[in-house]
Amino acid sequence: MATSALFSTDDLSLPESLQEAVEHGEVFTRAWVVELILDLLGYTAEKDLCERRLVEPACGGGAFLAVVASRVSGSCREHGRPITDAIAAVRAFDLLERNVEQSRSLIVTVLRDEGWGAEDAKKVAAAWVRRGDYLLQSDDEHRADYVVGNPPYIRLEDVPDDRMAAYRQACSTMGGRADVYVGFYEVALRSLNPGGQLGFICADRWMRNQYGRRLRQLVTRHFSMDLALVMHDVDAFEEQVSAYPAITLISNRAQGAAVAADADRSFGAQQARGFVDWYVGGESSAVSTGSYEAARMPHWFPEEDSWPAASPARLAVLEELTERFRLLEDPETGTRVGIGIATGADKVFLTRDPGLVEADRLLPLAMVRDTTSGTIDWDGTYLVNPWAADGDLVDLGGYPRLAAYFERHSEVLRKRYVAVKQPHRWYKTIDKVDHRLTRRRKLLFPDMKLRIHPVLDEGGLYPHHNLYFIVSDVWDMRVLGGLLLSRVAEAFVEAYAVKMRGGTLRFQAQYLRKIRVPDPATISESDRAALADAFRRRDVEAATEVALRVYGLAELPD
Repeated sequence: MATSALFSTDDLSLPESLQEAVEHGEVFTRAWVVELILDLLGYTAEKDLCERRLVEPACGGGAFLAVVASRVSGSCREHGRPITDAIAAVRAFDLLERNVEQSRSLIVTVLRDEGWGAEDAKKVAAAWVRRGDYLLQSDDEHRADYVVGNPPYIRLEDVPDDRMAAYRQACSTMGGRADVYVGFYEVALRSLNPGGQLGFICADRWMRNQYGRRLRQLVTRHFSMDLALVMHDVDAFEEQVSAYPAITLISNRAQGAAVAADADRSFGAQQARGFVDWYVGGESSAVSTGSYEAARMPHWFPEEDSWPAASPARLAVLEELTERFRLLEDPETGTRVGIGIATGADKVFLTRDPGLVEADRLLPLAMVRDTTSGTIDWDGTYLVNPWAADGDLVDLGGYPRLAAYFERHSEVLRKRYVAVKQPHRWYKTIDKVDHRLTRRRKLLFPDMKLRIHPVLDEGGLYPHHNLYFIVSDVWDMRVLGGLLLSRVAEAFVEAYAVKMRGGTLRFQAQYLRKIRVPDPATISESDRAALADAFRRRDVEAATEVALRVYGLAELPD
């Protein structure tokens, strides 16, 4: 592997800094991992491989090509073909001339060892491997039935500006501070013939982080995510690297069944063969050994903003619930998830002095510390509220004490971005106050917590921006609170949420919205009462027991 062509073949040299970055990024894949990927793809000698085309975007020293050459050789023997029939069967690219030469030499050695003549072996090797920029090759050079390899780990900021601009133009998924490997995924996927397959071992961060979002959209909308085999602790490379690798198989077809798998450090060549047998056999829905566990799912997750991370067994359960139940935020039930008010100057807008300004300009504010016990224990914090009931700013002329207070702090308030942008509205908070929210019953969630922690506000408080809230037109909030207190609801957040140091979870709106819930009308009266009671007592185990029954689950896998 591991590096790629970042310049076209007419470039005679590389900038020294980029040359160093590329060479530093060279990580060679172990042969048994290559065998595993090709076996999972079904790229085997029993097939007439001369009739198929395999492309490797970044061949490095030839780790993949050596195994490919052996399989193509076996296929030619199997089907009575000369090895020269395979001249168009493989295309590989690399940035560094020394890698091109090394790969060609390795292919010649393999083919000679397999009994083919020296001249024919050299012709094949010369045709297969080229120095060039995979991301900027013509479409004719890209078309493939298989794309395999270990794409490069090079940050875009390490690429010269003109080349970076060309990459961004060629690869629409390379947004933000993306790694170059995102572009390799995109170009490879777009190159696949109908039914074609991609098999990469690569960092899996694109499945969850912001810069991978466009790539996830591409996969979700146009391809089938077939396999994600997480190998973070597996000794997959010739040298130790911290790359968080996973093997991903993606096909150019409508989304079908998918497999989630996780391997530990004991996973090696022997275990890989066992995994292939299970994967290809397609019989049992799940497998768990001392080295790996895996589960089959009818579909991959449909969301594009992030894909979940959990054990294969738990992912399978979450996927099943995703298919059977509706999202928590739902217009049909009037259920909405939101965040409390951000002011841009809490030291000015928050007070515990009930006589600071006019009484109707003080809005009781719920703070994170008010929710610690599991019930609201309001500490007396108010929002100095500049918003009228009609949603517009109040006229300060009608509130002399409020006007005087804001004027005393005008220097701080006017420096805020929102005030600079709208100088005539300099005393506004970042967010508007929705006075209807104050009166509503709502569940409040502290942003950061080790466990899910819904707390009921019966009405009367407005949430601060470190609190997220749920309101609903249909749900009994105590019943919903019991459901959300359960480990089933928490499992959704845990699978998607950013985890902080010490295992603290972020219970932000985008993660709460991932939770799936049943239609409240389908929950029996006895289960409704049990959920409400568990919520009242803050009994997570009781809430989970009822939730499992409501969701139709026997258990929640670890």
